[in-house]
Amino acid sequence: MKNIFNKIQSKINSLTIRTKTAVAAAVDNTRAEGFVDTGVKIIIAVVVGAVILGGLYALFNTVILPRLNTEIGEMFNYAG
Repeated sequence: MKNIFNKIQSKINSLTIRTKTAVAAAVDNTRAEGFVDTGVKIIIAVVVGAVILGGLYALFNTVILPRLNTEIGEMFNYAG
């Protein structure tokens, strides 16, 4: 009986040590993310946002607002 408990305790201890080393390795891993990577991501996000806003601005100025003015003008045209 004592032998079984010793085996169980040994397995639990080895599992604990293995888990502890795996967690420590994962926390200490700094290869994937750096300052340059974060900066590039921010620059890409800003550029994509600027392109989207520029496209919306051009769309509103050339298509939507002139048509809106025409539609509103026609709506209030009581003569015809």
